[in-house]
Amino acid sequence: MGQTITQKILAAHAGATRVKPGQLIEIPVDLVLGNDITAPVAIREMEKAGLHSVFDPTRIALVLDHFTPCKDIASARQCAEVRSFARKHGVTHFYDVGAAGVEHVLLPEVGLVAPGEVIIGADSHTCTYGALGAFSTGVGSTDMAAGMARGMAWFKVPQAIRVVLSGAPGAHVGGKDVILHLIAALGVDGARYQSLEFSGDGVAALSLDDRFTIANMAVECGAKNGIFPVDSRTEAYLAGRVSRPWIAFAPDGDAAYAREVDIDLGSLEPLVACPHLPSNVKPAREMGRVRVDQVVIGSCTNGRLSDMRKAADILRNRKVAEGVRCLIIPGSMEVYLEAMEAGLLADFVKAGAVVSTPTCGPCLGGHMGVLDKGEVCVSTTNRNFVGRMGHADSQVYLASPETAAASAVAGHIAAPPEGGHRAS
Repeated sequence: MGQTITQKILAAHAGATRVKPGQLIEIPVDLVLGNDITAPVAIREMEKAGLHSVFDPTRIALVLDHFTPCKDIASARQCAEVRSFARKHGVTHFYDVGAAGVEHVLLPEVGLVAPGEVIIGADSHTCTYGALGAFSTGVGSTDMAAGMARGMAWFKVPQAIRVVLSGAPGAHVGGKDVILHLIAALGVDGARYQSLEFSGDGVAALSLDDRFTIANMAVECGAKNGIFPVDSRTEAYLAGRVSRPWIAFAPDGDAAYAREVDIDLGSLEPLVACPHLPSNVKPAREMGRVRVDQVVIGSCTNGRLSDMRKAADILRNRKVAEGVRCLIIPGSMEVYLEAMEAGLLADFVKAGAVVSTPTCGPCLGGHMGVLDKGEVCVSTTNRNFVGRMGHADSQVYLASPETAAASAVAGHIAAPPEGGHRAS
């Protein structure tokens, strides 16, 4: 019996010819990631365990992105702890305000992720890097501590669900709509501790940014990771970013899958995940006139330059509706600069939106957009649980940048205007 992409990566790191689903393995990791919320916990766990050095300061990434720029004394203390640790151990890849960005936008952008690598991060959306053919997954801060000290992590080898993509998306349909459709089909625990392996001729129709969005939300249906095959689009993205050797793994023709899901990309339309689960999905055109107080466009799910362009295409020469707060958050300083040079920031400001420094703040109800009781937000983020963005009686609807921007203009949840083109 053959192996999936994930199983091949894990086997290679285990120094084995093959691994089996359910098998427990301990393997070396290529990169360990932490942020300003999770890294301090890991640092304290290292100290409690008497571990006083890191395995390799060039293979640890610490990104201050969740509560930064610091919103209060407690968050300032968290960041100071990470800065001190990074200086003490000479951590090469330390990203602070001014050089940082939302971690899962930043790391691929600066070349810290490559196909065939194993990456663990003390953040559940570390699965984003499967877009580049890497095995990446979220872990707890204790596992992060062990990873920083020893460079090792243990896993149970996952089964896989094969997601076969066909056709090409139409106008105003992108990665967010694809993954919302899949989560609705599987449910929030339908892929529990399994790998989502994407395949089919439809993969070529998806941009790398689409793939980042899809892999990012694999965890929202319980998956251990999501992973795409490496193709010419992947190679073009890596060119100029990654100079070290990497290996592109492909599944065997007789690889075993727990199940198969077929998605015709051409049949999809703009979708919205209603409160309070990412699986509670409806077409945007069927939402009626749900009043909107706030719109957030950004995050590790949809904060890349193409997302900024899609939002700007909707907002340009239009105005945000009265009573709506529209927050635009580029995912990194590079995205911010490129959006500025392309005139997108001017489009946003002229429309009545505000542009923030890169931060995760609103996504987790941390800062820069916390909701009050009864308020409604349309967000391009990845979770809409009870109280996710603020008050327990607020409501979050998840959508693509186009749908979020259209809703900001309409003042209620709305599908993007007909026509237009799909950006690749």
